[in-house]
Amino acid sequence: QVQLVESGGGLVRPGESLTLSCVASGFTLEDYDIGWFRQAPGGEETVACSSTSDSVPSYLDSVKGRFTIIRDNARKTISLQMNSLKPENAARYYCARDRCGEMYSVWGQGAQGTVSS
Repeated sequence: QVQLVESGGGLVRPGESLTLSCVASGFTLEDYDIGWFRQAPGGEETVACSSTSDSVPSYLDSVKGRFTIIRDNARKTISLQMNSLKPENAARYYCARDRCGEMYSVWGQGAQGTVSS
């Protein structure tokens, strides 16, 4: 069964860090781009994407320098390391598979990240 499962959500204070993990099953991770998205009150945003055709991931401008997407094909895991978190980063974060910026056909269930003092 093709599946993505996120974990690692939680509550942190502003300035702290949180790492979300996305574990893939039922397909070969190295064959697909994987994106991280968030659903916030303002709408859905593409936070970062790891492409199979580019060794440098892409990031939303507002998270550049603070968020890092880390792909481990051997462990079938893509993580999103989030540093220096701000209250406006609070959202439900999802990982999804297929092609950066084009289409995503497989989605995880999401992991909630809350940033509050």
